[in-house]
Amino acid sequence: MESVWKMAVALLLLVAAGCVGTTGEQPSSIALSRPPPETRATVTATAGRVESGSDASTPTPAPATQVSESVAGLPAATADQLRSSAAEPTPPLAEAARLESLRLEPVLGTARIESPTNMLQASDGRFWISEQDGRVLVLDAARDGDGSVVEALDFTGRVSTRRTEEGLLGMAFDPADGRRLYVYYSAASPRRSVVSRFVIDPDAPYADPDSEVVILEVGQPYANHNGGQIAFGPDGYLYIGLGDGGGAGDPLGSGQDLTTLLGAILRIDVSAATTERLYSIPADNPFVNGGGRGEIWAYGLRNPWRFSFDRESGELWTGDVGQNQWEEIDLVVRGGNYGWNVLEGKHCFRPRDGCDASGKEPPVWEYTLDGEPCSVIGGYVYRGEAIPWLQGAYVYGDFCSGEVFGLRYAQGAVVEHKRLMDTDLRIMSFAEDDSGEIYLLSQESGIYLLAGQ
Repeated sequence: MESVWKMAVALLLLVAAGCVGTTGEQPSSIALSRPPPETRATVTATAGRVESGSDASTPTPAPATQVSESVAGLPAATADQLRSSAAEPTPPLAEAARLESLRLEPVLGTARIESPTNMLQASDGRFWISEQDGRVLVLDAARDGDGSVVEALDFTGRVSTRRTEEGLLGMAFDPADGRRLYVYYSAASPRRSVVSRFVIDPDAPYADPDSEVVILEVGQPYANHNGGQIAFGPDGYLYIGLGDGGGAGDPLGSGQDLTTLLGAILRIDVSAATTERLYSIPADNPFVNGGGRGEIWAYGLRNPWRFSFDRESGELWTGDVGQNQWEEIDLVVRGGNYGWNVLEGKHCFRPRDGCDASGKEPPVWEYTLDGEPCSVIGGYVYRGEAIPWLQGAYVYGDFCSGEVFGLRYAQGAVVEHKRLMDTDLRIMSFAEDDSGEIYLLSQESGIYLLAGQ
């Protein structure tokens, strides 16, 4: 979810055959207008290449095994370091079915939901949906489209939506106690991100607004790049995604600064949270004994908009929104440095040439902003049963283009990548139900189940 200027730059690139002429960043916008159909590039993605209409093809990221060949501006020694960190070539797919195409099935019936940011399935089967303005709704059923929607929580008075990347951005149930609902939202005066907990009534789909306990507050220098995803990992700890604090090019250098919580994914223990002791830091966090803030799990991120855990492998995937040229997909590991603002994707950002990429984790996949794409929306590894050929593939999308993609990753490399669907939707987020099926959350057009053709 990125700014209007990124969209303008993308269109300018189409007109000027690749000339980029922007140095600043305007306020970020979720409500970008979609270009008319005749201006849109028809994009067909295959493993290793993207073709745009009948024009010359635009190279897409090489698999991780070839990462050094496309690290723009790096000195030879640094490129060699990236090459040595890549996995050995992966053999061709042997057992996994090839990726095909998807379609959408609406799940809300006549119910209308504005700017949904999260959808979770509770233990009773009902779906909890967060709206960006600070409301939480409950849907009785998400499959037949006939379920009723009721309001479970309204704390809009505490949520700042002054700028379009602010709002109620994250939501998670405590796996150890389903009566606890954690949220991540933007607040004002002073501008900050808040992680807090509400208590759910065990007899009704209702969370008491007066039960809020604030767990963590992080000051925000600007209104954009808030991150906002929260999720409990398979280890039971709460993971929190924070952007670099906003502004063009990370002016405060938060991405590489281990003394701030910005530009990072945090990992904290809220299992024994009280008003006196809000959280603790797990003993195996990478900086718990020094060298950085103990809460940090991984850093060097610009704006991790949506991350998720593979329910089978436990791997942590995120989409990290780029500055003005590259969007990236990352596999997040303990203590990993994902390069921002030294790198944007695999490419030198500051400085533009000769940057030091040593010790940085290259993305699993990246794509250019040439054309209509503007902001990557991280998704999920599919572990459902309804679409057998999608099993084990990571599904993600782009906010502006409305496209949904799938990739397969094995032995350190992307072995297949394909566009699964081209929609006319502004993709806000993805969701996963208890059976592993994936849903698409759109800004103004509802919520959809991903289904096979």
